[in-house]
Amino acid sequence: MHGNINGNGRGRSSISGVDFYRRVPRDLTEATTLGAFMSVCAIAVMGILFFSETFAFARTSLSTEIAIDENTEHQIRLNFNITLLDVHCDYVSVDVWDSLGTNKQNVTKNIEKWQLDDDGKRRIFSGRNREQREVKNEEHEETHEELLEGGSDVANLDSSNFKNYLAKNDLAFIDMYAPWCIWCQRLAPTWEKFAKEVKSEGLPIGVAHVNCVEHADLCSEQMVRAFPTLRWYSRGEAVLPDYKMDRTVQALVNFAKRKIDADEKYKDWENNKSVNGKERPAPRVAQSRPEHPGCQVSGHLMVNRVPGNFHIEAKSKSHNLNAAMTNLTHRINHLSFGEPLYENKSRKTKRILKQVPDDHK
Repeated sequence: MHGNINGNGRGRSSISGVDFYRRVPRDLTEATTLGAFMSVCAIAVMGILFFSETFAFARTSLSTEIAIDENTEHQIRLNFNITLLDVHCDYVSVDVWDSLGTNKQNVTKNIEKWQLDDDGKRRIFSGRNREQREVKNEEHEETHEELLEGGSDVANLDSSNFKNYLAKNDLAFIDMYAPWCIWCQRLAPTWEKFAKEVKSEGLPIGVAHVNCVEHADLCSEQMVRAFPTLRWYSRGEAVLPDYKMDRTVQALVNFAKRKIDADEKYKDWENNKSVNGKERPAPRVAQSRPEHPGCQVSGHLMVNRVPGNFHIEAKSKSHNLNAAMTNLTHRINHLSFGEPLYENKSRKTKRILKQVPDDHK
């Protein structure tokens, strides 16, 4: 029996060695005066911190600080370079507003525009930002409804007959409009008279229109970004850029005749590419060119040293933009104030750059 008891004691001792829930010795659980004092101090400190932080969080305060600007210039230079990925340069306007009442629309001075390609790279220099051209609209004594009383000479196109119409007409001039567009409403009688003039002169072109509200899918497929869009088609293909000149019967007829004349010259060249064994140079015709609507706007503005803002807006004096096709996604390439620093600009600049740590150059 003695051996068994000892054996069991050793077994219990080895097992109790891995006990994670051991008892605390009785002398460590006894209360002391020092422990009570420390506990009261800890509770008091935590209470003070809690209430002071809560009070500081709930309390608001206003502070005013005035700093005197040593610069005596009334204006400051604002430099910018911004890329609009899906807006044509013709519809980009740079506007400035400030608290003194300055309100400048489509600032043109010291601003350049570049048309971009599909990859977002500069493709065509659109020149200095210019005032948007005022398009002349013709006034008529007859209303559009009165002109339609004897029937319309403008073909009405939709998704079902659009391609067939282009297949039947080698040359076509199509107005893509929205009934709510004020410029389209002013153009409607002119377009009807233009179609009658084309018919009376026997010009070999088709004149048509597309209601982009009723046939939004077709206009979206044709990438119509503004109303009205007057687009020339040659052998089923759109010839870009779109027509953006005066909207008078005579201006439209003259444009159509120039296009027809250019097409005749091209046909003659195709039939007789060589004369006396020498190849004839191809005639210069207005063929379509890629026209991705991206635009890069860069330059600088001289703005008053007061609260204000500048913004880039998509708008046109003679069009209503198609909201469904207007994408104002943009990238800010550069934005700064003051004269730009160029390393080779002056000795003063070089001295300033020498003081800048190498890690920040």
